[in-house]
Amino acid sequence: MRKPVALPHASRLLNHGPTVLVSSAHRGCRNVMAAAWSMPVEFTPPRIAVVIDKSTYTRELVAASGAFALNIPCRAQADLAFAVGSTSGRASLAHGTDKFAEYGIDTFDGPELGLPLVAGCIAWMECRTIAEPHAEQAYDTFFAEVASAQADPRVFDGGKWHLSPENAALHTLHHLGGGVFAVAAEGVRAKPLPGRHGR
Repeated sequence: MRKPVALPHASRLLNHGPTVLVSSAHRGCRNVMAAAWSMPVEFTPPRIAVVIDKSTYTRELVAASGAFALNIPCRAQADLAFAVGSTSGRASLAHGTDKFAEYGIDTFDGPELGLPLVAGCIAWMECRTIAEPHAEQAYDTFFAEVASAQADPRVFDGGKWHLSPENAALHTLHHLGGGVFAVAAEGVRAKPLPGRHGR
């Protein structure tokens, strides 16, 4: 299930630190990898940052194309996230295939940039890179502006995450290391505390 997300709300897709799958494509080649370090950096226009190690095939494709997509996987995709995060796209290429074909990953084209988006995820963002050569070289950090955003309305709608026991299978993954993930828990709504003084 997919529903467009208003771009002013796109940063909320990442604000709780989920594991993401970074997909990329350039001149007929494509790849997907997992990343644990991504975050929103600006609301309007929506901008994000993600760390993509310079040794990866994804980095090569992103640098060449100036674009990438962030796909947010859910609990049911933990094995997939671990697989694409612990194998090399260049190794698949050497065998005449790519990770999408190797692991039977279904995709659909992004609505704005036509990037390969991973089916079965619960949110998707197509992004255009913003040139920051020092950050890219020194810290492997890419900054990008979100061009399109979509989410599964069963867990993200009206600009907010809706996490509950009823949709637990669709909760986001948070990498703890060594192929172990935590799953986002049920949301807790805060209530105002009685203050002694006004603001």
